Amino acid sequence: MLYLVATPIGNLADITLRALETLRAVDVIAAEDTRHSQILLRHHGIAGKPLLSFHEHNEARRTAELIERMKAGANVAVMTDAGLPGLSDPGLRLVQACQREGLPFTILPGASAPGLALVGSGFDAGDGFFFGGFLPNKSGGREREVRRALERDIVSLFFESPHRLQRTLDLMALLEPSREVCVARELTKHFEEYRRGPAREVAAHYNAHPPKGEIVLVISARAD
Repeated sequence: MLYLVATPIGNLADITLRALETLRAVDVIAAEDTRHSQILLRHHGIAGKPLLSFHEHNEARRTAELIERMKAGANVAVMTDAGLPGLSDPGLRLVQACQREGLPFTILPGASAPGLALVGSGFDAGDGFFFGGFLPNKSGGREREVRRALERDIVSLFFESPHRLQRTLDLMALLEPSREVCVARELTKHFEEYRRGPAREVAAHYNAHPPKGEIVLVISARAD
């Protein structure tokens, strides 16, 4: 059986009892970064568990290998560096393979950066919201996605790199300087921050104080 295990996005205590029980019980753990995952496992007293690397560069090969293990009766857990496997992280291909092969799988819920960012932004998402994963690296693709977000009648969320955040905010400040945005940064960590305001003000802040860490950018809905 396959278990997709949500892991902390920062604070190592943000993991469920069920997740810990599962990680102790499975036959093998497939981890996006085995060194990173070992820190979490050691913190919770889980030792001697076989770990396999499972990342974007070997996902296809590992998926076939893990499917064969499960067919032979093994229980497999998948964990990424942070958050839920399959959501902008490896795991989706393995779920699809289980569906094709008729193999059982389950998802163990936990911390979610988009969920925290949405609530912490204070924007009303009662009519729904859009999550776009990571904004494109190239400026043309990024501008296209930002323009689409500005046209939506619902809140939009994106993962963004600290190295590109200033360019994205500068673009928003140029296109629609008064649109409310929120930068949710370093969630659940010591320097957690929710900075909300008009795009021009938030852009000015981060131009003066270059950001670090993991970031979710939240863009408010278009006003009626």
